[in-house]
Amino acid sequence: MSRQSLRKRHERRLRLLLGRQISGYRLSARPEMADGQINLGAFAVLADLALAATVRAGVDPAARLATVYMNLNFTGAPLTGRLETASAFQGFLRDSAGRQGLSHLTVAARGERLCFGSGAFMILKPPKGVELYRMTHRRRGEASITPLKDHELKRDELKVLHHADETLAAVAAHGGSFIRRFWGYEPHHIEGGASCAVKNGPHIANRVGHVQGGVLLGLAATTACAALPPTWMLTGVSAWYISPGEGRALRAKAKIVHHGRLTSVVRTQITGKNNRRVLEVVTTHAHRAG
Repeated sequence: MSRQSLRKRHERRLRLLLGRQISGYRLSARPEMADGQINLGAFAVLADLALAATVRAGVDPAARLATVYMNLNFTGAPLTGRLETASAFQGFLRDSAGRQGLSHLTVAARGERLCFGSGAFMILKPPKGVELYRMTHRRRGEASITPLKDHELKRDELKVLHHADETLAAVAAHGGSFIRRFWGYEPHHIEGGASCAVKNGPHIANRVGHVQGGVLLGLAATTACAALPPTWMLTGVSAWYISPGEGRALRAKAKIVHHGRLTSVVRTQITGKNNRRVLEVVTTHAHRAG
C-alpha cells in the first residue's frame, strides 16, 4: 500500500491528532483494541476534553486548565460505536486559594451508558513566554474544516505528521493498532505487574508542551490492564495529577496490590523528568463472566 493510500485510509485519525485541525472530538473510529473496542487512550482523551469543556465555558477561551484529578467508572458495556458525552459544570471549589472547576460526565453509545465520571481542573496562567491560543469548537452541523497542507504546518505539527507517517508504515509492514503505536502504548508484563515507556513529543503534548492529561490517563490504564490476564476487565480508574508530564520519556509502572477471585486492584505510577512522579492511578478490575 502506498504512502498516499495510507494517509487517505487514516485521514480521520490524522485530523483528530493534529491540534490545529481539531474542532470537536467525535469517536466513531474503527476498533483499535484486540476485543474490538475503542482504544483506552482515545477514550480517556474524550473524557478529559468533555469534563474540561464545561469548566472552560465559564472562563476565557484561551485559559489554561490543568487536570487535578479524574475518576471514571465503567458499566461493562462494550466501548464500541459512536461515543457521545454529556457533561455538566458543578461549580468552583469553595474556600480554596486556587480556582478549581468541578464537572461530571456520562458517556453513552447505542442508547446505553458506558461510563460515568468526574474531574477537577485548576485554572492557571500560561508558562512564562507562552501565549495560548483560544480553544474553539465546531458545532454539529457546521461545515467541515479543510485540512491544512503540509507546507502550512508549523514545525511541531510537521513532527506529528511525520511520526504518523512512520507509524502508518510500521502498521502496514508489521500489523497492530495505529493509535497504540502512535502514542507508544506498548506495555510489557513484569513480575507482579507491567511496565511501559513512551517517547515524549508534540504528538502527545498539550498547548504548553506537557503530555496531555487524557493521554497520561490512557497510558496508565493500558499499563494497568497489561498487569492482569485478558480475562479481567477494567471497571474503574481514579487518577491524581501530581506534576507536569515533562522529559524525553515517560515511564508507567503498574503493580498488582490485590488479586482476588472476582476483583483486582492495580496501582500505577507515571514518572517523567528526573524520575519525578507525574501521575498516581488506582484501577479496579473485575473477572469476566464465563
